[in-house]
Amino acid sequence: MADDKAETVKAFEDAVNMTPKQLEEWLETEESQSVGWSGGERKDSPDGGESVGHESGRRIVELLRTSKADLTDDDLAHMRKVTGYVHRHLAQRPTKEDVEHSRWRASLRNWGHDPLKG
Repeated sequence: MADDKAETVKAFEDAVNMTPKQLEEWLETEESQSVGWSGGERKDSPDGGESVGHESGRRIVELLRTSKADLTDDDLAHMRKVTGYVHRHLAQRPTKEDVEHSRWRASLRNWGHDPLKG
C-alpha cells in the first residue's frame, strides 16, 4: 500500500506542473471558467454549472497543500484521476491550432498542467 501511495503521489507530481498559486490565479480567469464539460449541468445546481475540470482544479490546489502523510484514499483516487486525465489529454495535442490560446491548453490548465511550461 505504501508503494502504491508513493507511486500515485509521484505520478501526480509529475503530471501537475503548476503551483497552487498559479492554479488558483488561473481558475479565477474567465478563460478557465469557459472551458470543460459540466457533467449534466443543472440550472438549480449550487455551483452554477461549474465544469468538472474547474472543480478538479480547486481540489488539486487543496491536494498540493496537503501533507503527504495526511492524504486520504479519496485524495489518492483523485490524484490518479488527474494523472490519467493529463496523460490522455496530452495525447490529443492539436496539430493545426495555436496551442497557446487553445481550449485544449485551457482545459489542461484547469487540471493543473500547463503544456507550455518547461
